[in-house]
Amino acid sequence: MDRQAGSYPALSEEESERRKREFLALLPPREDVWFFGYGSLMWDPGFDHLESAVAELDGWHRSFCVLSHRYRGSPERPGLVLGLDKGGLCAGMAYRVCGVSQLEEAVDYLWVREMVTGIYDPTPVPATLDGTRQTACWAFVVNREHPQYMGHLDKSVRAGMIAHAIGGRGPNIEYLDNTLARLASMGMEDSGLGEMREFVGSALEPRKG
Repeated sequence: MDRQAGSYPALSEEESERRKREFLALLPPREDVWFFGYGSLMWDPGFDHLESAVAELDGWHRSFCVLSHRYRGSPERPGLVLGLDKGGLCAGMAYRVCGVSQLEEAVDYLWVREMVTGIYDPTPVPATLDGTRQTACWAFVVNREHPQYMGHLDKSVRAGMIAHAIGGRGPNIEYLDNTLARLASMGMEDSGLGEMREFVGSALEPRKG
């Protein structure tokens, strides 16, 4: 998430470390752990893992509901990135991390990437892997009480933000298109995301008159 003047403040190092220790204490010692990716983690996980699998979560959906002031937007023109929100069905990628040799480094990496402002809550969720296996995955679920949460905004408003925001990692629309492309390569669809892309396309069309 975003470390930059004008964005929501980062958790203090002490608070971030405390939350990370609490999370690690929840994990069974030396056992492998699955993490679920529903946005950029699908095409760029960034951490070592033993196995990856297409995964589906029942009762959750991805949504452009997290304000971004840096990576996909700016303080002057904020963008939106994905959060995992309640309701629906979500397809993504799950990654199995070795509990002996990879877990601590993976959690350190994910904490820096996802937990800067505390917008997400690491949450265990039941997942179906490759359409057959059932397992628990840890997912970064959006905190609806956090001030970065924008799920209450009208879809057309959010589409306008995505259409025009640009951040340090490129245009916001590129993030949306990358997510759709990755899902397509997995043979999966997301009707809500496809609908958002249509709204974004309309927001990009020049006004007549």
